[in-house]
Amino acid sequence: MSGAADRGGRRSLKVRLKTAKKRSLASQKWLERQLNDPYVERAKREGYRSRAAYKLMEIDDRYRLLKPGSRVLDLGAAPGGWSQVAAERVGAAAPRPGAPVGRVVGIDLLPIDGLPGVETVQMDFLAPEAPGLLMEMLGGPADVVMSDMAANTTGHKKTDHLRIIGLAEAAIDFAREVLAPGGAFLAKVFQGGAERALLTDLKRDFAMVRHVKPAASRPDSSELYVLATGYRGRGGGSGRREVEHGREGHWDAG
Repeated sequence: MSGAADRGGRRSLKVRLKTAKKRSLASQKWLERQLNDPYVERAKREGYRSRAAYKLMEIDDRYRLLKPGSRVLDLGAAPGGWSQVAAERVGAAAPRPGAPVGRVVGIDLLPIDGLPGVETVQMDFLAPEAPGLLMEMLGGPADVVMSDMAANTTGHKKTDHLRIIGLAEAAIDFAREVLAPGGAFLAKVFQGGAERALLTDLKRDFAMVRHVKPAASRPDSSELYVLATGYRGRGGGSGRREVEHGREGHWDAG
């Protein structure tokens, strides 16, 4: 074991597991990474369902997506970390007198344990009845559609990349059906080349498209988030230019 003092002055110890006979090398590495991940420990300490909550917090701190009173739809919401953050920030989790009260709806194929200020439904967001049902639960069109979904991996890098892009494309098509004018879309993608076509697709209907890598996203991961704001409806415009800077790129009208 090796140790170092963390920001709170506590001694942080790196945990190494003994290799179990029935545990694969990949599982072994995943468990060690989880045990040594400061965001995993922080999520447990602060009561969030997953470390992914901090990714959404960082993105929202910078871009202010989750405004009080907003209607938010969380695709692939289980176990609920993103929905928790959204409910806190739009005023759904603990409404205050006189403050706007938002609504958060989470949908997943898996069951989601109850969360304050969050309504959930267990179904496929691609089901034909899903858009109407979810807008009814929200009380109108969504102001934000967000997705931290990831497709099941095969171990083949190119195939896995195409699968996550396909999932993001399905989420974009869904968002077009349920978003209010001016709305925002946030979804996970992975670097690998095919995400360019997805960004080009988004640029037709949104005023600005960015790709963002929050600090809570593991440095060794190719994970990125695409953030599209200012929804204008299908075919809402064209003629945008690309600007790259630092860890983040954005596309805006030019």
